[in-house]
Amino acid sequence: MEMEYRRLGGTGLRVSVLSFGSWVTFGPQLAGDLAADCLSAAYDAGVNFFDNAEAYAGGESERIMGETIARLGWPRHSYVVSTKLFWGLHDGVNMRNTLNRKYLTQAIAGSLDRLGLDFVDLVYCHRPDPNTPIEETVWAMSDMVTRGQALYWGTSEWPAEAIREAWDIAERHHLHKPVVEQPQYNLLWRDRVEQEYLPLYDGIGLGLTTWSPLASGLLTGKYLDGVPEGSRATLPGYEWLANLLTDEERNATVAGLRAVADDLGCTLAQLAIAWCTRNPHVSTVITGASRVEQVHENLAALEVASRLDDEVMSRIDAALAPGQPA
Repeated sequence: MEMEYRRLGGTGLRVSVLSFGSWVTFGPQLAGDLAADCLSAAYDAGVNFFDNAEAYAGGESERIMGETIARLGWPRHSYVVSTKLFWGLHDGVNMRNTLNRKYLTQAIAGSLDRLGLDFVDLVYCHRPDPNTPIEETVWAMSDMVTRGQALYWGTSEWPAEAIREAWDIAERHHLHKPVVEQPQYNLLWRDRVEQEYLPLYDGIGLGLTTWSPLASGLLTGKYLDGVPEGSRATLPGYEWLANLLTDEERNATVAGLRAVADDLGCTLAQLAIAWCTRNPHVSTVITGASRVEQVHENLAALEVASRLDDEVMSRIDAALAPGQPA
């Protein structure tokens, strides 16, 4: 099935409805030829948006992606790449968990160096920073765009009121406005995208590049019987995932969704990804993979999405109703 491309909110930029992200996989699980194979499989299927962040694998994720894309020889005009800034890589009072001008100015330079690029298409403020005035952050991000280091800027996991405040500041001072938010969105985490951000879609033309369509693997169904060896929940630093993935109430919901997937003849993962694409406010759904086979499986969700009619969507809602978390 052919890839669909959607405008990023109110911008003219078009991104593939399914995209490829490097969180967790690039670095600890994926490098070298395997990274090239996965990126190639996505690119050859029409994926044009590749998501990254400074903090992923301590900068290694950006380096691996940049070197791999260079080795593959993709023309720069043929793909959209992003990074996200906030957590920082260097110890120091101004270099961790901040969105102050000093950090942001140095962080984007480091990201571009690791990616081997003159500019990123999108740059996000990876989390809100209550200790830096939003006006300072807006000016710094706008200047980043003016300098040509990024084409668009946005936020990730910001509350709606902070996004609106940033937009209003930019409007007032004729600066480059935030145009995109990157929130978690999946069958089990819906409120922010479907309720909190609702006034922003028409109000400021906010676009969404959503992450974790599989709820960190919970919606694959592979955790219904506990945490299998070799899964991301067994990786050092990801122990918090084990508690999430073995939650009884959520797994009961997953079991109900599996019946819907079985009737459609698809995997739970494909159903979960396809469901995310049905939201017209979602510009792209970021998927991840540590094997080429996973890339192909994720991309098959495009065909599944075409079969999610009103009846199937009602069945999905019914499966979620007993214990949907807020």
